[in-house]
Amino acid sequence: MIRDFKAEDIEKIMKLWLDTNVSAHSFIENAYWNDNYEAVKEMLPQAKLFVVEQDGKLQGFIGLNQSYIAGIFVAEDSQSQGIGKQLLDYVKSKHKELSLQVYQKNERAVRFYLREGFTIILK
Repeated sequence: MIRDFKAEDIEKIMKLWLDTNVSAHSFIENAYWNDNYEAVKEMLPQAKLFVVEQDGKLQGFIGLNQSYIAGIFVAEDSQSQGIGKQLLDYVKSKHKELSLQVYQKNERAVRFYLREGFTIILK
């Protein structure tokens, strides 16, 4: 079930944010994510956040800053089960246009967004 973020979700969201970034970005030192943890924890609640929760377990979340997707994060044991697509479809239903940035080396994310109709603009 997709629902709005609640303040009490922050610790679970941050654990998911850290675990997912470390796992998906082996080309970036773990220290980068750890060093930015507190800043992200402070900024995240300022975004519009939607979470997927099932049986009390947070399985994923998406963060939006207006029509910019700050990220989609899905727990490792819940990946490839349609949760990322479900979150993306949810925000697509609320926004005519969406944009995002993704690391080229995160090939799994690149394939996902291309499959979902996004276009690559190299910067």
